[in-house]
Amino acid sequence: MRIPLDRQSAIPLYQQIKTYLRQGILSGSLAADTRLPASRQLAQDLGVNRITVENAYAELEAEGLIFSRLGSGTYVLPPDPLLPLPKNDPGTPWPLWQQSIVDKTLRSGLLDERRKSSRHPQPISFASGIADANLFPAEDFRKVLQTVMRRDGIAALGYGERNGYAPLRASITHILASQGLQTRPENILITSGSQQALSLVSQLLLKPGDIILVESPTHSGALDLFRALGFKVIGIPVDGQGMQVDALEKLLQQHHPKLIYTIPNFHNPTGTCLNGPRRRHLLVLADRYNVPILEDDFVGDLRYEGRTQPALKALDPGGRVIHVSTFSKMLMPGLRVGFLVAEGPVYDCLVNFKRVNDLATSTLVQRALEAYVTVGRYQAHLRRSCQIFRRRRDAMLSAIRCHLPAGVRFDPPQGGLFIWLQLPEKLDSEKLLPLAREEGVDFAPGNGFFPDGTGGRNWLRLNFVAQAPDQIDEGIKKLGKAVKRLLASHK
Repeated sequence: MRIPLDRQSAIPLYQQIKTYLRQGILSGSLAADTRLPASRQLAQDLGVNRITVENAYAELEAEGLIFSRLGSGTYVLPPDPLLPLPKNDPGTPWPLWQQSIVDKTLRSGLLDERRKSSRHPQPISFASGIADANLFPAEDFRKVLQTVMRRDGIAALGYGERNGYAPLRASITHILASQGLQTRPENILITSGSQQALSLVSQLLLKPGDIILVESPTHSGALDLFRALGFKVIGIPVDGQGMQVDALEKLLQQHHPKLIYTIPNFHNPTGTCLNGPRRRHLLVLADRYNVPILEDDFVGDLRYEGRTQPALKALDPGGRVIHVSTFSKMLMPGLRVGFLVAEGPVYDCLVNFKRVNDLATSTLVQRALEAYVTVGRYQAHLRRSCQIFRRRRDAMLSAIRCHLPAGVRFDPPQGGLFIWLQLPEKLDSEKLLPLAREEGVDFAPGNGFFPDGTGGRNWLRLNFVAQAPDQIDEGIKKLGKAVKRLLASHK
């Protein structure tokens, strides 16, 4: 039995042994009829005098917690139900190390908790950040997994290469090349989703208290991450052409940030795309002020119309941009496979940092994903999804115009997953949320996407790819009823 003893403490050793055993008995971890070690054996294990253990046992027996059976040993008695259990009762202070933790409550987590209560029995959700689960190629992927297990056997179950399965990295270079981004497999690092890629890059390049520039609004998951890591987050305003790069130079001079985080293609939550001149201006400024760019291209290939824009990484003369993307949004979130593209010394540092974080991303899933991508299923799935998602976007735009008041404002997105909708000025999206949930529809309020947590009072984000067109129309109709109720309360 391993009993922690503090030999420098003023508390006698027998008393420490007694307290440890007493807590175990009262908490139930030492169950009734458990045989305790013989006093001689326990004394030997703990490196104490046998009398010390016998004194501890004697006090426990006096309290009615143990009993000795001649010739058999010492056993635990059922605890007296009237004795207080050693638990943290309401009002009891937590240990000092817990009290010293800085409050890192995350805004999106609070919203998730609110959504768990008072839910409609059959809600229509426009709040998620992923596609319709019914469209995930689950059956195809199951067959691929079986094929990979038959083909690779035990090799599919090891850790694999630190930077990821080589054939998958090669396949990703072909996908990126089709999108105008030329790179090599040795510049790709496979990660456990794009969220891990964001975490690795930001933790490698920043320390707590450092400043990171982000678009305002931006991806709430990234904001949660940056706040949890202790970074100071400064927002750059966004308009219909993406980040207002003209405002960037002043912020660079004023704050001396260590990183710029941006979503240039089908921005989350606004759906905007950074225009060509701004992309080049952003790269010039980042180079001038020696600040790396973290490019999050989570759905850059989901374009329904309009002209394509090159990735920032495709314009990078070398080593200025770290490009991050994922398969989770298009295939299945549970795959947890993302990747980043980088070159120079930072790449090797990221590979090592990834290794000490989780050793490797699932080799089995990587091999299955490579097999799925190689035979062309991914591109076919992408083309089919774009057709479906465009129809759903159009269905939501039509439903908004039909069921929501004329005072709402939005820019139809040319791709991506979201519509960023502005309510009439006097309405608050967080006050609208409980009314909408009562009607049976859910959405993401705007405040959670702003660095200061308050900039999106009358904004909300609607996911148009997660529901079929008939559900979209019904959900927006329910949202319209909630908006009318909120408007009526302001009269």
